[in-house]
Amino acid sequence: MDTEKCRILLRVIAAGSLSAAAQTLGYTPSGVTRAVNALEREFGFPVLTRSSQGIDVTPNGQRMLPIIREFVRRGDSVRELGLQIQGLEVGELMIGAYYSVAANWLPDIIRSFQAIYPQIRIHILEGDNKQLYGLLNEQKVDCCIISRREYQGEWIFLQYDELVVWLPEDHRLAQGKVYPLAALTEEKFIEPLPGGDTDVAHVLQREGVTRNIQFTALDNYTTYRMVEAGLGVSINNRLMTASWKGKVKILPMDPPRYIELGIAIPSLAEASPAMKRFVDYIRKWVQDRQPVTNTCGN
Repeated sequence: MDTEKCRILLRVIAAGSLSAAAQTLGYTPSGVTRAVNALEREFGFPVLTRSSQGIDVTPNGQRMLPIIREFVRRGDSVRELGLQIQGLEVGELMIGAYYSVAANWLPDIIRSFQAIYPQIRIHILEGDNKQLYGLLNEQKVDCCIISRREYQGEWIFLQYDELVVWLPEDHRLAQGKVYPLAALTEEKFIEPLPGGDTDVAHVLQREGVTRNIQFTALDNYTTYRMVEAGLGVSINNRLMTASWKGKVKILPMDPPRYIELGIAIPSLAEASPAMKRFVDYIRKWVQDRQPVTNTCGN
């Protein structure tokens, strides 16, 4: 069994079909089919079922997936280290990221990182806390840049980010310097990412603040525009609106509240050489370009 066939299988599962995987891999559909068939012969049982709607993973295939992902990851580490010894930096990374991080940090980070390491390819998966920690636990990403939750792997702190209240410009409290959190019970609230284990939900639950949820939105920018339209107020982290311009007043909470942003990774010691390079680069980038006071209380 070789890692390339396993990598093809994982890409087929992620893409949802053999033909879609072939496009992303630069293979012919028949080449992808031959690789998957060869792998199934080695296993002695099918790992996929095919239909006109796409593919599904068989129960036996589901049992094999964690080991296959680990096998590919180990194979990548061996290859990367060998090339690193030769003076070459290569690799392929799958990075999960909070929406605000993906939009406001990663484009600049990846651009400058690839100027140094052009042979390291990076793929980004955006999501909320629930989705991203799920991807980590299923070993579908190498790491996540996210807010802190209870997690079995390692946590690498990056910075604190302030939670702020979004108000329409003509809101009765929009001209204040802070927004008293107790006033939230009187508002029409727009809930971002419902069911996504958000920092907003965590903080309000911890503070015992009841919110009157009038609307929900699965996209943070949609939430922002709904506030701009005067439909209600919302809460998000300050980094989210770093590059947005609109008729929305952004106020700190009273009392102030912060989230802890960092890198969740199964094991930095066991990560591939390319992953270690990327983690080191992110830490330095945040320290140099996103200075904040890291003594904030939660």
